[in-house]
Amino acid sequence: MSMLLYLAQDPELGDVLSEEKTLSVIDLIFNGGTGSVVIISLLFVMLFVALYIYFERIFAIKAASKIDSNFMNQIRDHVTNGKLEAAKLLCAQTDSPVARLTEKGVSRIGKPLDDINTAIENAGTLEVYKLEKNVSVLATVAGAAPMIGFLGTVIGMILAFHEMASSGGQAEMGSLASGIYTAMTTTVAGLIVGIIAYIGYNHLVNRTDKVIHKMEANAVEFLDLLNEPL
Repeated sequence: MSMLLYLAQDPELGDVLSEEKTLSVIDLIFNGGTGSVVIISLLFVMLFVALYIYFERIFAIKAASKIDSNFMNQIRDHVTNGKLEAAKLLCAQTDSPVARLTEKGVSRIGKPLDDINTAIENAGTLEVYKLEKNVSVLATVAGAAPMIGFLGTVIGMILAFHEMASSGGQAEMGSLASGIYTAMTTTVAGLIVGIIAYIGYNHLVNRTDKVIHKMEANAVEFLDLLNEPL
């Protein structure tokens, strides 16, 4: 109660305390000096790149996973009835990795089964490469962002102790503490970017694995179709 009365009698002191408690993130960034601003700006660029790759890949993988559940049944009917051109046309009209693998197999019908299997495997390797395009960049960001953040903190600590050494041990603790906690913001920023990139990378890997499993299952089904007696 006495504290409230004291603040009421001295509004300027209350304003000072309010300003100290409401220090914004922007103030922390720009009060950290040129090094802090440069490092956090770099981390923001890395975050933008990571988010762009994540959403671009997630839409691409989602599109690649879409295929008519009746697709292989139609392929089976066409191949069984000897309508290879109709089967190729159906594959060409279906924009998915499974359809492209099947088209590669249909185009090799009449050749030894090993040749057909090899052609499908080679096409599958290309499709997996397309699905995993730029995903490794997310892994790089996930590993590099925290280290860049730590680098900013170490630089801030070096500058703080350099100021202490230059002043002969007479540096004000307030200025040192300000430099240190501001430098720590680079660590926080680096960890945030790294965590986001890491989660995004693992999610993309899981989604890609599901598409690859679907490709393998359909390839096996197609090869089984060729082994069936006519």
